[in-house]
Amino acid sequence: MTISVGDRLPDVTVYVMGESAPEPRSSAEMFAGRKVVLFALPGAFTPTCSRNHLPGYVEHAQGFRDKGVDEIVCLSVNDAWVMSAWGKSLGAEGKVSMVADGNGEFTRAVGLNADMSAAGYGERSVRYAMIVDDGVVTHLNVEEPREFKISDAATMLSLI
Repeated sequence: MTISVGDRLPDVTVYVMGESAPEPRSSAEMFAGRKVVLFALPGAFTPTCSRNHLPGYVEHAQGFRDKGVDEIVCLSVNDAWVMSAWGKSLGAEGKVSMVADGNGEFTRAVGLNADMSAAGYGERSVRYAMIVDDGVVTHLNVEEPREFKISDAATMLSLI
């Protein structure tokens, strides 16, 4: 089942990079009592994700904050080491939280996983973005395969 507008996000353990090692973070706690923009993508360091998706959110981070967004989360089925390095390489520190869903548990729990084995990726996330208010999805834009039209930062900023 795919998550829908009006649904509460599941409580799943994801990871963020700590001082010296990955640290677990509860998705329920991450979204509780806050307005969060979450965008997810197939993989760190991949072309569209690195050229357009993450850079757009880095560029518009202040605009989101100005509209009351507490946190911008970038999630991918990668490990915390990779997500941290990717975020640093694109200037995301202090603007976008790089969250690792290494086992794909969050991605499967929201029903937005895809088998990308044919491309050598294994199971990954589809490309999407959502606005979450106190753990409840208020907007959800899911891209068609190989598209990048409705999950970009400018589109999501216009929905707030």
